[in-house]
Amino acid sequence: MLRAADQVGTGLAGIDVAGLSKAYQGRHGPSPALQDVTFTVRAGEFVALIGPSGCGKTTLLHILAGLIEPTAGSVSMPRRHPGRLGTALVFQGASTLPWMTVLDNVAYGLRVMGVPARERRERARQHLGQVGLLASSEAYPHQLSEGMRQRVNIARALATDPAILLMDEPFADLDEQNRLLLQDELLRIWQEDRKTVLFVTHSLDEAIRLSDRVLVMSASPGHITTEVPVPLGRPRDFQKIRQDPAYGALSARLWGELREEVLRANRS
Repeated sequence: MLRAADQVGTGLAGIDVAGLSKAYQGRHGPSPALQDVTFTVRAGEFVALIGPSGCGKTTLLHILAGLIEPTAGSVSMPRRHPGRLGTALVFQGASTLPWMTVLDNVAYGLRVMGVPARERRERARQHLGQVGLLASSEAYPHQLSEGMRQRVNIARALATDPAILLMDEPFADLDEQNRLLLQDELLRIWQEDRKTVLFVTHSLDEAIRLSDRVLVMSASPGHITTEVPVPLGRPRDFQKIRQDPAYGALSARLWGELREEVLRANRS
């Protein structure tokens, strides 16, 4: 059961998941994707979610975004308010609309929400500036690099002023250099706005660099096996934290938590 908590604007815009399960109907009966998932994300917290391929990470985000219904369990999420979404989802890979300009892409969610034209253009321009793309506002997606298109996607999500930002491997399709640059951008924006973020990634380095805590999921059917705090100071300069012994220890711990689940997923 999804439960919309009236939390926006109260400082309590977090995520509370209890006993969440999801099964898909297959040819031979129900096929469980998630089983008894329970966790919380506090308001303003940046939490990374890692797990083996096929463990249900994307399914979980889609439930939180309201795109699919769970089979059992409950989710408490912020309710949508006028001019503001409760949640926004940034997908893996570029999901820009090719027939729209960059500005219109960023304003699209606001248009769907019924925000007046003048306000939505102002808000779109503001968030394009935030991701460094204001000069490209009249360009079309095919004129941009992959990294620039993903910045458009992030700006579009931020323009709706969500209480919760859900991110599904948003940098997975980028080369390492552009991935690091966009991590810098995301950290800068997050430290300005302090949105509550749940960030799915396969990269242990990315999880450590970005998050306050890392949630580790089991092989399918997915559930949370452990959470690992990230006690590194902010801001997190890539070169500095890679030289910190705590960084290596965290990476080793996360791999220790994840390795058996990855092997189990590969055997299934």
